[in-house]
Amino acid sequence: MVRKMLLSWIVTLTLLHTTLIHGKDIYVNNGGPWGVWEWLDMCPYNTVASGFDLKVEPPRRDGDDTALNAIKLLCTKPGERESRTIQAQITSKEGGWGRWTGIQWCPSGFLISFALQVEWPQGNGDDTAANNIMFQCSDNNILTGNGGGWGTFGDWSERCESGICGIRTRDELPQGNGDDTALNDVAFRCC
Repeated sequence: MVRKMLLSWIVTLTLLHTTLIHGKDIYVNNGGPWGVWEWLDMCPYNTVASGFDLKVEPPRRDGDDTALNAIKLLCTKPGERESRTIQAQITSKEGGWGRWTGIQWCPSGFLISFALQVEWPQGNGDDTAANNIMFQCSDNNILTGNGGGWGTFGDWSERCESGICGIRTRDELPQGNGDDTALNDVAFRCC
């Protein structure tokens, strides 16, 4: 009897935890301060993000650096992750500088949490804000992007046990003759 009650409680708590996280946005606490939150882009129904790509501007030496300009998620069907059949590519706002650095895939599994590398405001210096990202996969592998080199990684976000299915970014519009930062922060939606 006690064993059945304990099992029932474990199942109930697991379902409650899944319900609370499902559809929830996950954040980190070190995003850059500039720009506005852009639109949410979602993977199609019954797909999950199992890979990503970054758009990064390399160091300009004599110019205004922006570093990370966009994050693209690659959505696949959960049962077909290993075949890498891309069902959709989603991104929020895309900054105008840089190039795509190449897709990285979870070896087996899907994206569940992230940490963001951000350069703090430089005062009179050249600000870049978000520079790079790391993702944890459901198979416990860690993927590190090929982003910029400024700033430090902050704490890990909460985990999306059912996977990440959406992306929303905070981006600064081009500043003309001012200091551009492009992507500042990101939030992901749990499946």
